[in-house]
Amino acid sequence: MSEKFSLHPTLAADTFIVDDWMLCRVLLMNDARFPWLILVPRQDGLRDFDEIAERDKPTFLTEIDRASRALRSVTSAEKMNVAALGNMVPQLHVHVVARFAADAAWPAPVWGVGEAIPYSTLQVDALIVALREAAKP
Repeated sequence: MSEKFSLHPTLAADTFIVDDWMLCRVLLMNDARFPWLILVPRQDGLRDFDEIAERDKPTFLTEIDRASRALRSVTSAEKMNVAALGNMVPQLHVHVVARFAADAAWPAPVWGVGEAIPYSTLQVDALIVALREAAKP
């Protein structure tokens, strides 16, 4: 991937790195209320999906699917939300959020609902290990 890839400061501040896949950096949002992955193509300058090279689009979609399956496997989510908004953070990224009827935002979107509850070190370490294992090709 890009030698000059840099993660937007907001994403860097709010997440933990789970892994680097063929195209994307996989991040875990630091909010224990909502198991939430963010995939960021490791190519600088991308703002929107239509800016990804045609040759990379199948990989991007495959990695979104892989993240969704891994997160569902680890969390037993009732519903998976996948979205790319980018209004607050201009760097192209896709949210993959595990949802439950009993979660704090259900059935509304998770954005802007209450205050984030950070993961403990033990929680985040265990979740990252489980996600990496579940996402193995």
